[in-house]
Amino acid sequence: MQPIVLVPGLLCSAEVFASQVAALWPFGPVTVASTLEGKTISEMAAAILAAAPSRFALVGFSMGGYICLEIMRQAPERILKLALLDTSARPDTAEQSQQRRALVAAARTGDFRKLVSETLTFPHPSRKDDANLREINLRMAMAVGVEGFARQTEAIITRIDSRPSLSAISVPTLVLVGDADPFTPPERSEEIAAAIPNARLTVVPHCGHGSTLEQPDAVNKALIEWIAGPSR
Repeated sequence: MQPIVLVPGLLCSAEVFASQVAALWPFGPVTVASTLEGKTISEMAAAILAAAPSRFALVGFSMGGYICLEIMRQAPERILKLALLDTSARPDTAEQSQQRRALVAAARTGDFRKLVSETLTFPHPSRKDDANLREINLRMAMAVGVEGFARQTEAIITRIDSRPSLSAISVPTLVLVGDADPFTPPERSEEIAAAIPNARLTVVPHCGHGSTLEQPDAVNKALIEWIAGPSR
């Protein structure tokens, strides 16, 4: 049995991992970390480490992946295994940062609910009209709120380039991505998996950016194989 810490993405609550908590529970106590503390990725990572078990397996989705890579830099000796879902090791480009700040400005001055529903979700094309998925994303976003969105966005914009530190990761690592992820496309995960020694890459078919919600069975299968596999 090993403790497992799950780190949500931008505008995500614990609900983003609802299916994974149930699937991973037999392998050890599961905690969904809070991303509601800290103004930078580094501060978020430090806050999560302060509340986490002494040693644990670590899973990060999207922004949570950025945080997990920072946790690996701050306390590599505490991490038993690492899983990075729908994420990237690259920093923002100037264009991406500009787009993010424009979305924050729109959230503060306009209809946040409409913005989330129409702009801030990235499902597979076959799920763009999925009312249940849209409702989950909206519910999570409202739980984080506009100011939480602004704080998380600025943390994402100011994150460092994680690519130089990937080769130092020595724990069993799963890298997973949806085959049609438009936000962190498969080549970003391929880049991470190629740089981390012995990392395993899983590309989930018929899946956009929200793999844990869109294709929970496939994600759970990959995570169970990862957590049940050998440690260091």
